[in-house]
Amino acid sequence: MTEAAAPIRLTEWQTRTPEPGSGLEGRTLGAADRALAAELAKAGMLEVTELRAGLLVRSYSHVGKVRLGGIEITILPKLDQTSLLSLLRYAYGFRNLRVFAEAAQSLDRSGFADLLVSQLNAEAGELLARGLHRAYVPRREWLASPKGRIDIGRLADRGGVPAASLPCTHHPRVEDSLLNQLLLAGLNLAGAVAADLHLRREARRLAAVLADRVTATRLDAGVLDRGFTRLDRTTTAYEPALTLTRLLWEAQRVTLGEADTELRLPGFLFDMNRFFQALLSRFLRENLPEHSVADEYRLRGMMHFLPRYNPRARRPPVPRPDFVVLRGQRVSAILDAKYRDLWDRPLPREMLYQLAVYAASHEGRTATILYPTTAAGATEARIGVRDAVFGRYMAQVHLRPVILDVLERHVAAGDAAGAVRERRAYADWLLTGG
Repeated sequence: MTEAAAPIRLTEWQTRTPEPGSGLEGRTLGAADRALAAELAKAGMLEVTELRAGLLVRSYSHVGKVRLGGIEITILPKLDQTSLLSLLRYAYGFRNLRVFAEAAQSLDRSGFADLLVSQLNAEAGELLARGLHRAYVPRREWLASPKGRIDIGRLADRGGVPAASLPCTHHPRVEDSLLNQLLLAGLNLAGAVAADLHLRREARRLAAVLADRVTATRLDAGVLDRGFTRLDRTTTAYEPALTLTRLLWEAQRVTLGEADTELRLPGFLFDMNRFFQALLSRFLRENLPEHSVADEYRLRGMMHFLPRYNPRARRPPVPRPDFVVLRGQRVSAILDAKYRDLWDRPLPREMLYQLAVYAASHEGRTATILYPTTAAGATEARIGVRDAVFGRYMAQVHLRPVILDVLERHVAAGDAAGAVRERRAYADWLLTGG
C-alpha cells in the first residue's frame, strides 16, 4: 500500500524552508525524484533542493500539484477562484457554464487542475446535451449489401473468385470522429488528474456515456494538432473542450534538456505565464481597433552573423517578443507578458537585458513588460538605457502593471457603449502608458 504523502502548500513565487513544523524538515529525495527535481528546476517550473536540515521548495509561475518522494506539493494561484475562473474563461473562450459541485468549491483543497476539470465536465455535458457532432468517415469494407463506390481494383485482386460480398468504399456519417475521440480522451485524462471525488466521478460518468459510441485514442501533440485543424463553423463548439484537453495534457509533462524529449510528471503543473499571455492577447486584439497585434512576432534580420565569421554555418538568433503591435506597417509597441509581480518583486536582470534588446530593434526605442499585480496602487516604472561611455540615450524599458481586478472588471463589463470606451481606453494605456 502506498504511503500517504505529507501535504505542502504554497502560492506562486513563494519559498518554503525546512523549519520545524513545515513538513520539510529531515526529508530527502531518492535518486529518481532527485533527477526529476533537477529537470523541474532546469525548466523553471519548481525548485526542490536538499539541504542538511531537509528540503527547500521554491515555486515560480506554475501552479498545480506534484508528488516528490514523501511530499505532495500544491502550488496555489494568488488570484481567488472566482476571479481566476472568470479570466480563464475570457482568455481561452470558454463558455460561462455552471461549474463545480457543492463539494468541490475549495480550490485550496482540490488544486488548480480541478478548476480546468470542472470546466471540461461542463463543456462535455453541454456537447452531449446538444448532440454529438457527426462526421463523414471513410470506410473500406466487404459488404453483402453494397453502398458507396465498388472498389474494382480490390475485386480484381481476388482473381474473380465469387463471394457473397463486394469491396466498397463509403463514407458513413458517424459520431466516432476525431473530435469526439479527443473529447473522450480529455475526459479520461480529467478523471485521472482531478483531486476532488465528485469531479472525478463526473468526468468518468461522461466518459462512459461517450465510450458507448466513440473509440478511445491516445493523446499526443500530433493528434491534438489534427483535432484543431478539424474545427470549422459547424464544430466551433468543440474548441473550448479541445483547449482544456490540451492544457490538461501539457500540464502533465516537462520538456527535458535534450531535443524535444518529454517526461511524464507525477502530478500537474500549469504555466500561468501562458495563461497571462493568452489573456492579454485577446484583450489587446479586441480593444485596439486601429492596430493589429502579432503574437510571438519574429524580429527577423535584427541579428546576423558577420560575413566570413560563421564557421559552423549556424542560423542567427531571432528574438521573439510576446506581442508586436502594428499600425499599418509601422511598429507602435513591443510588449512582453511576464507573469511575475514586479511591483512586489525585483526585476530580474535577464528580463531587463531581453527587453533592452527588443527596444533597440525599432525606431521607437522602447519595449514594455506587462506584469500582473493585485496591488491597487501599482504604477508604471521606466528604466533608461544609456551609452556607458558618453551617456547618450539609447532606449527605454517600461514596467507597466496590469491590475488584475481592473482587467477583470473591464472583461465582465458587457457591451454597452460606455463599457466599450473604457475597455479601449485601458487597452490603449496598456499599449502606450500615456
